[in-house]
Amino acid sequence: FLLNFQVFRKKAVELGEKLLPAFNTPTGIPWALLNIKSGIGRNWPWASGGSSILAEFGTLHLEFVHLSHLSGNPVFAEKVMNIRKVLNRLDKPEGLYPNYLNPSSGQWGQHHVSIGGLGDSFYEYLLKAWLMSDKTDEEGKKMYYDAVQAIETHLIRKSSGGLMYIAEWKGGLLEHKMGHLTCFAGGMFALGADGAPNDKTGHHIELGAEIARTCHESYDRTSMKLGPEAFRFDGGVEAIATRQNEKYYILRPEVIETYMYMWRLTHDPKYRQWGWEAVEALEKHCRVDGGYSGIRDVYNNHESHDDVQQSFFLSETLKYLYLLFSEDDLLPFEHWVFNTEAHPLPVLHKEDGNKEENQK
Repeated sequence: FLLNFQVFRKKAVELGEKLLPAFNTPTGIPWALLNIKSGIGRNWPWASGGSSILAEFGTLHLEFVHLSHLSGNPVFAEKVMNIRKVLNRLDKPEGLYPNYLNPSSGQWGQHHVSIGGLGDSFYEYLLKAWLMSDKTDEEGKKMYYDAVQAIETHLIRKSSGGLMYIAEWKGGLLEHKMGHLTCFAGGMFALGADGAPNDKTGHHIELGAEIARTCHESYDRTSMKLGPEAFRFDGGVEAIATRQNEKYYILRPEVIETYMYMWRLTHDPKYRQWGWEAVEALEKHCRVDGGYSGIRDVYNNHESHDDVQQSFFLSETLKYLYLLFSEDDLLPFEHWVFNTEAHPLPVLHKEDGNKEENQK
């Protein structure tokens, strides 16, 4: 086992070194795409004005800090700490972080804000950086709670039927749509409740519970009891997909992820019950001869499979289900933080550093 560990550690560090040229931009905000042979980077052609994407450059922190810890080379941690410096210097519209940032000019692209796709894991990593640092990373902590405050003020709304949801923000206008990806935020709010400022722990747990309830409703209001890719709160509908291209389910984990965090942090049995409903729906509608398949329309009574088993189904959906029905001492939160693809990384306890020094 130790031999394997050394092999993988060496490979991880080698790969990290190969990725460093991505940060060779005027601001140090990395490119989205890198030719590893030439070291030349570029951005997605569709991203606003040649911008890098918040959820991409903002979702490196845990892995790169861990790489510095593994290798003893501070450069990896320095690269991701610099990203924060850039973000802290910038004016943020209403305290919100737009999804696009130009790595050359250091200016925001379009003022689109989303806690779902293009934004999601940036917020998750602010909180988890603080947790992984054994609660010593004060900068990450402050950025996280400030961001939640802005999200609450400008994006979180309640429907007439009493469902709390997180809208998307487009240049100051709200789109009353919530993506399946955004449903991870219920778990995030609950995970961050413990460190919330001004005695707001209970409030953050409540936010998590409300988002979990809304996302459960998005599952419950379909024929297949599986949630659509996105659902809306307008035109008299609530938590329902109204557009054909939003009615699919591709084995995504975010709702189950939130159930798992809510269960661990409250032990309210309804979260296991809701998780079991999802298991039964997955078995009934998604199981096929070769594994599990996504569904084209969750409101239909007849399955139309997309014939794809996404990789995150194994790494996240099934893992979070397994953890939801396991004891709390399996990968306990005080010792492990899950990266955005549900791979556990160890909390870097202050005494760990001394222990390793002594072992050398």
